[in-house]
Amino acid sequence: MDVYVGFDSAWTDRAENPGAICAVGIKEGEVVQFHAPRLASFDQALTFIQEVRSKDGNTLVALDQPTVVPNQTGMRPVERVAASLISWLGGGVQPSNRRRLGMFCDASPIWRFLKKLDALEDPEQARTAVEGLYLIEVFPALALASFGTEFFGRLSAPRYNPDRRKTFRPADWTRVAEAAALQAQELGCEQLAGWCREKAKTAQPRKADQDMLDSALCVLIALCWRLRPRSACLLLGDLTTGYMVLPASQAVRERLTLRAAGRSVSMDGVCPA
Repeated sequence: MDVYVGFDSAWTDRAENPGAICAVGIKEGEVVQFHAPRLASFDQALTFIQEVRSKDGNTLVALDQPTVVPNQTGMRPVERVAASLISWLGGGVQPSNRRRLGMFCDASPIWRFLKKLDALEDPEQARTAVEGLYLIEVFPALALASFGTEFFGRLSAPRYNPDRRKTFRPADWTRVAEAAALQAQELGCEQLAGWCREKAKTAQPRKADQDMLDSALCVLIALCWRLRPRSACLLLGDLTTGYMVLPASQAVRERLTLRAAGRSVSMDGVCPA
C-alpha cells in the first residue's frame, strides 16, 4: 500500500492556530484508507504520519511550508518566480527567510519536525519509489491555478480565507472545495471527494476549515505527482535554493517560464532559455 499525506503546517506552532493533516492509502489502484482532514500541531502531525505510514510501500508527505531556506533575508528565487504568477492572479506570496522568527529561524518548529520525520527529500525519486518515506514542498494557492481554469486569469485567485473578512467570498470557498472534490474524484478518491463536497456546503467557514481544506489540496498534489503523467506536474526550483512541486497546466507553465528564465530558476531540472 502507498500512503499519501497532506500537511498544512500553518508555519508556526501555536496551540490556538494549529495546522491540519490528512491521508489517503492506495493499494493496487484502489483507495483502501482515508483519514479525513483534522487539525494538528507539528508533534501531532509526526505521530499521525508514523501511525499511517506504509509498512510495505511508499509514503509521500506533501507539506505546505518551505523546507529549503538558505537565504537570510528576502525571498527564495523560487518564491519570486511563483510570486510573478500569484500576483497576476491577485494573490500574494509570503517570503521565507531565516530571519523570520518562529517560522524559519534556527529555533523554529519546522526544523525539529523535519529532523524527527527523517524523510528523504528527493521529489523525482519520490515519484517512482516503491518503498520509503519521502517529503515534498507544495503550495496549494499556486496549484489551484491548474486545478481549475476559473482560477487562472488576471485577478482570478479565489478569496477563500475566512480570516480575511474584507476580501473573503463565500462563493470562492464553495468553488475551491468543489474543485478539490473534482480532482479527488478524477484520482479515484471518492471519500476525499465526498469530504470536499461536504466542506463546500459550509455556510460560515472558519480558518480551521480552510486549514483542513488546504491539507486536502496538499494530498491532492501528492497524488498528482505520483499518479498522473510527469508532464502534468512541475518541479520548480531546486534542492539547494528552494523548490516547489505543483500540478501545472500548459498556461501555468507558460506564465512561469519567462520569469524563471530571467532569474535562472530551473523548471524540471533545466533553466529555461
